[in-house]
Amino acid sequence: MSEWQLTQTFRSTSGDVRWDSLGHPGQDPVVLLHGTPFSSYVWRAVARALARCHQVFVWDMPGYGASEKYAGQDVSLAAQGRVFTELLAHWGLNEPLVVAHDFGGAVSLRAHLLHGAHYRALALVDPVALAPWGSAFFRLVGEHSEVFEQLPPALHHALVREYVSSASSPGLHPAVLDRLVRPWLGDLGQAAFYRQIAQADQLYTDEVQDRYGEIGIPTLVCWGQDDTWIPMAKGEELAARIPGARLERITGAGHLVQEDAPAELTAALIAFLQHSR
Repeated sequence: MSEWQLTQTFRSTSGDVRWDSLGHPGQDPVVLLHGTPFSSYVWRAVARALARCHQVFVWDMPGYGASEKYAGQDVSLAAQGRVFTELLAHWGLNEPLVVAHDFGGAVSLRAHLLHGAHYRALALVDPVALAPWGSAFFRLVGEHSEVFEQLPPALHHALVREYVSSASSPGLHPAVLDRLVRPWLGDLGQAAFYRQIAQADQLYTDEVQDRYGEIGIPTLVCWGQDDTWIPMAKGEELAARIPGARLERITGAGHLVQEDAPAELTAALIAFLQHSR
């Protein structure tokens, strides 16, 4: 597996954010947002493909991937929406094209609807956007995060591997799975894993979901047909709530569409982004 490294650092209100850009400056900017419990690594193939015609910005949210993790850190959807708005200002992007997966979908929606972030177009990939969300496991961990933080490292490792694996329909390559799990290991990583679940409150999507009808930019909703984390019905409902939104069903893909069907997803995104220029 080719390595994925973020070389730049931005000091946000929730800690140091690692980020990078691909492609030539001056090309149409595209920003990619990852979900939970993932990082920008899941976008590596899509980002490299899009960089042929765009300047692509990737980042790890505070508390995720290579970005800073610390006790007491605010990694909630509210915090991430603010940080994303800060990053857009830091990058000098006034109306970028935005592509957001899972938790990142809620971050992009909050930044747009609550913080005045402007996009030229928005592509949402299996986003966290409509209540109810969160599996039974997710809720259990959120209610007892202090207990789970004390799991022996080997048990924690096994739990995270099983959880991440369940995001894929056909199954993840072992090296990819290892890379996705790695940021959540060790004392800092284990605490950060349970911290982000403990702070994942549905309140943060409840605040915006009745405002999706206000979205007036071109919007694409992509959904893995085999998503067991968030069912396809949520994609259909979301597309119906956003004026003019188009729904793209990705066959053979689970929640982690970037890994399950990268070619199909990239083709759908390129067609959408080109049409939105």
